[in-house]
Formats: sequence, structure tokens, C-alpha cells
Amino acid sequence: MQKNRVCIIGCGNPLMGNDGAGILVMRLFKGRFAGVDAIDGGTGGFGLIPLMEGYEKVVIVDAMVGIGDRIGDVLTFEAPPSWDLPAYALHDVGIGEVVTIARELGYAAEIVTVGIEVGEIQAFSREIDPAVEEGIRVAGQEIQKILQEWIGGSGDIF
Repeated sequence: MQKNRVCIIGCGNPLMGNDGAGILVMRLFKGRFAGVDAIDGGTGGFGLIPLMEGYEKVVIVDAMVGIGDRIGDVLTFEAPPSWDLPAYALHDVGIGEVVTIARELGYAAEIVTVGIEVGEIQAFSREIDPAVEEGIRVAGQEIQKILQEWIGGSGDIF
């Protein structure tokens, strides 16, 4: 099976409330752009590395804690997120480490990370905070801008 050259990997656990934000953003792009694959990265960690194999450009979107001033803030990292951010990832290893390893191993030429500040994570909940819902919308817009730079085209899906 031929892969597209660009992918969006959404991370998170939809059964942990706000932690499912990255998955929800990824789903906004499923089947929307020719040449772009949307992949469920599960709860992230080292398992993300093989998902990037064969792609030229990758966007990873994930719920993060401690990156923004308020819940729903969206930050885009062209360099891997700093490993010393306070609890920025909720996985076995953080997105910053995964991106660094994937780059070192040559899995993708360009990797951009989009983080949504989610504040508190609730176990065994599907509820998303309204501010995080707004962050999901904003993250979608940010990713759409990235895709327009990478693959061209226009059109607003948000």
C-alpha cells in the first residue's frame, strides 16, 4: 500500500476526558485532504516512531499540561518541545523525546508538534472542557495552515 507523503498523528486517550483532544483534532482531517493520512497514535510514546516511517512531513497533535497560560491554549513547536517543560506529556516518554529520536533515525524530514493545554485530566470520562473544545478548533486551524504550506490548496474546513 502506497502511503501519502504527509500525515497527522493524533495522540491521547478519549476515555480520560481532555486527554482525548489530540485524537479529536486528528479526526477532523480524516479523508479531508488528498495526500494526507490521519493516524490515531493512541497514547503516544515510543509507538509513534514507526507510525512516522515513510512520511516526509508529520504533524503530531496532543493534549499537554503546563505549556499554556490557560486551558485551551494552542502552541506549535517546530523544534521538539523542551524536555524540561513541567509534565507537558502524559505518556511513557514525552513527545519531545519521540520527535528527537524519530529525527535522529531519519523517520521524517519535518516534524511539527501541536499541543493543546488541557489542564486537568479526568480518568474514565469522555467529557471535554469547553475551553479545550475551543483549543481543538484552534489546533485544527493551525494544522490546516501547516498543510496549506506543505501541500498547497485552499479551503477552510473550520
